[in-house]
Amino acid sequence: MAELETNAALPGTTPAAAAPTAAGSPAPEIEINGDGHVADGNETHAKRSSRQRLLRGLQRISSSPTLAQLGRPRASSSPYGKHGTLSCVSLASSPSPFGHPSAGSSYFSQPSTDGSSAPTSIPGSPMAELPGFDGIESVMAVRKIETPLSKPTTAAMPAELRKKTKVFNMWASMPHEIKIHVLSFLQPKELVRASRVSKDFYDMCFDGQLWTCFDASEFYKEIPFESLSKIIVAAGPFVKDLNIRGCVQVEHDKRAEMVVKACRNLINATLEGCRNFQRSTLHSLLKSNERLANLNLTGLTAVTNVTCKIVAQSCPHLEMFNVSWCKHVDARGIRLVVEGCHKLKDLRAGEIKGFDNLAVAGSIFKTNNLERLVLAGCTELNDTAFKIMIQGVNPEIDVLTERAIVLPRKLRHLDISRCSQLTTQGVKTLGYLVPELEGLQLTGVTHLTDAALEPILDSAPRLTHLELEDLSELTNTLLSEHLAKAPCAPCLEHLSISSCENLGDAGLLPVFRNCTSLKSVFMDNTRASDLALAEAAAMVRERAAPLHPLTYPNVGLSLVVYDCQNVTWTGVREVLSRNAEKIKPKRSQGQSPYDVAAPPSEIITLKCFYGWQMTVDEHTKRVLRGDVAAAGRLERKWADYMQATEEAGVAGAGGRRRRRRLREAQQVHADEEEAGAPGVIPGRRRARTAGCTVM
Repeated sequence: MAELETNAALPGTTPAAAAPTAAGSPAPEIEINGDGHVADGNETHAKRSSRQRLLRGLQRISSSPTLAQLGRPRASSSPYGKHGTLSCVSLASSPSPFGHPSAGSSYFSQPSTDGSSAPTSIPGSPMAELPGFDGIESVMAVRKIETPLSKPTTAAMPAELRKKTKVFNMWASMPHEIKIHVLSFLQPKELVRASRVSKDFYDMCFDGQLWTCFDASEFYKEIPFESLSKIIVAAGPFVKDLNIRGCVQVEHDKRAEMVVKACRNLINATLEGCRNFQRSTLHSLLKSNERLANLNLTGLTAVTNVTCKIVAQSCPHLEMFNVSWCKHVDARGIRLVVEGCHKLKDLRAGEIKGFDNLAVAGSIFKTNNLERLVLAGCTELNDTAFKIMIQGVNPEIDVLTERAIVLPRKLRHLDISRCSQLTTQGVKTLGYLVPELEGLQLTGVTHLTDAALEPILDSAPRLTHLELEDLSELTNTLLSEHLAKAPCAPCLEHLSISSCENLGDAGLLPVFRNCTSLKSVFMDNTRASDLALAEAAAMVRERAAPLHPLTYPNVGLSLVVYDCQNVTWTGVREVLSRNAEKIKPKRSQGQSPYDVAAPPSEIITLKCFYGWQMTVDEHTKRVLRGDVAAAGRLERKWADYMQATEEAGVAGAGGRRRRRRLREAQQVHADEEEAGAPGVIPGRRRARTAGCTVM
């Protein structure tokens, strides 16, 4: 506890009164007040007794634990440490003008909660009020005494007893199955590169599980057959899907034999374009893979009727067979495959001769398993053979409808394009016998009329693709009365009527109104006009919803209208303006019609006259990236330029003014078109040097 110094000079006394006499005897105690009055000894003794009582009270108060509760916390800027102690308390007096000590001027030493002894100021309060006395105001001063702290001494642990940290190798500690799964995300070219890291990586990269599907069509030009054969041989037993399309370097007999011997579990094989593939090697491959389900031999010169016989005998599970453009194969080899492979669903034999053989047609009719039949370019196919394929030989005929009473065919896709010997009598047999037909290609069958397609359109509710190119005898009645009202109208997606010179707006307008699912229409070299373009734009606008924020529009309809003499820049501008026009949501879409308008979610891409195509492409590019304002600005300036061009060609007064306006409009349009080009800073124009023209 603090030591109290009691020998301090009191206010109001003189030094002579407080000091002893020279003889050592105590001098009489006198005290002079502030007003000059001299106090006697009794008064001085009474005051000393009061002072001692005050000091004892201060001592009791300073040792009381209630001071810790009355004080405020130590300031963060206190210069005292945490382990200081209170050494002493000294009192200094000063006269108080009010005759009693001021509580706000008293300071006490308070031990803080963290062990420090910083001085704490205690404001005046009833609990901290000191006993008053006349003429004395006490002030405590605190002196800090540091106490040394005992720091424990520690010794380092011996190195042999320390715990050694193990180096964690994540890849080495990973299970083999997870490593294979990670490597399965790499492409074949990347796997070959990764195999050079180490021997372990080489073993993992050529693990058979990673090569169940080997597609070399993307890098076959960059890899020699020696390396290609090593990869196939290393992973041969595991390869199920083999695609070496276009690998013309497959010509070495020994290495090709190694590849064939290694691949014995193939399910899908694509050898299209491997024109150097030897016949013996191909036959060995077919004989050693009995599980083949899809076989593509397009364009191989090694394929013959003997190859088809081997396929029929060795591949009973075959479902897809493609021998298009194999010039050494005819319809007799196709017949062997059809009769030997009972699971065959997809037969592609384009540009194959001999389909006028009635026995081949009868075999195709008897199977009734084919879902896709491609006979494009089979110029020998005639009406008689085609009728036998569809309704058989001498079928029973219904007296009322004059239709053959046979089982419906399972065909979904039929391609008889460029079969020049087919006529209306042969093609119309498809009516009411192909209810599941989805795609029909009749391009180049020039002898067809409306009567050939009317029964097909009336009985094919799932038809989505219809190609009628170069059918010059078709009329608008087929489109307006049959296609627009057919059961397939709501689901029709692709329509091609290119070079059908008799078709125009009378047939196209009903089609655009009723076929609301159209995604592409090829009507180049027809009589279509601006009305057809406007109707197509209105159809897309009707089915499109407003674009959501932070999204971009997509292509909803592709139109091809070049070489259409009746299509002008006005119709093209109608399509461009509809692409950039904002629409409001409909009530049927569950939103209020008063919502904020937004650009459409679907737009139209257009192929038109080559002089306008650059402007159309630039406009479409701006719309697809969401810059509708720039697209609208380009469309307006292009319209001004086209209008000025038309006015400049008019004869009469004001020709010079119209030509000057044309040049100005052309300059503005060119500047706007170049502003959206890559590498051009927006808002800046490229300098041009125009030749001087004498007006």
